[in-house]
Amino acid sequence: MKDSWTPPDQRDAVVNFLKRMNALTLLPMGNLLRWCELCPRKFARWRERYGKANEHNALVPRDHWLEASEKQAIISYAQAHPLEGYRALTFMMLDANVAAVAPATTYRVLKSAGLIGPTGGRPSKKGTGFVQPLAPHEHWHVDFSYLNIGGAFYFLCAVLDGCSRHIVAWDIRPTMREIDGEIVLQKAREAHPQARPRVISDQGSQFKSREFKTFINQWQASHVMTSPYYPQSNGKLERFHKTLKTQAIHPKTPLDLQDAKRITGDFIEYYNTQRLHSAIEHVYSG
Repeated sequence: MKDSWTPPDQRDAVVNFLKRMNALTLLPMGNLLRWCELCPRKFARWRERYGKANEHNALVPRDHWLEASEKQAIISYAQAHPLEGYRALTFMMLDANVAAVAPATTYRVLKSAGLIGPTGGRPSKKGTGFVQPLAPHEHWHVDFSYLNIGGAFYFLCAVLDGCSRHIVAWDIRPTMREIDGEIVLQKAREAHPQARPRVISDQGSQFKSREFKTFINQWQASHVMTSPYYPQSNGKLERFHKTLKTQAIHPKTPLDLQDAKRITGDFIEYYNTQRLHSAIEHVYSG
């Protein structure tokens, strides 16, 4: 009993024997343990574990552990929504009454199932040194992005609200001139005539033109341009462009301009009314 773990039945038999000898002989338990060459500390632990199986360094089941059916529910939900990240999936499952777990739990389950691979990216510095808007229509981000539709290049122009991540206005234009940006901003302006936002753009020639400055001044809004060669400064809209392309444009492959507008419109409707945004605590932008 010194050099190996004692089986539970043998351990309990020793405890019963020593208790019986102590009651019959009235000898101190310490003397009996010394004669049996049994450590008093070990005997105390044996009495605490009396009637239980040995659990030396073993994983003891806990009430909060996930069952196999719960893990399978998380995996099945993730497979049904392959384009969503694990954090968004966590809150989506909570809304759909599928599972109520922490994001870390979702990550571990999907990682063990091979549904999450290594990212290998650097930590994002987006938002450092920038005062974020506290209400809708304080900041509007505007920019163009290339779209290859049926072998021809078109240009998506979108206006994104910096606080709510709502797409205020958008259009797919044949060119990316100053007038194209003004047309899309005018749509946003007509949708929210009382708004006087700070318009944030890069330093593209269309946004630096005299005509665009006149348009902003007549609107009584303000205009701020980001640092040159640093697209992260307009990262909110850049992130939307990437999301649109990876979740809508590339998978569905529009064949012409009309098809591209339909696909883009459907995705933006989902983006504004149903999609959970991690940057604003996984709530809807609408």
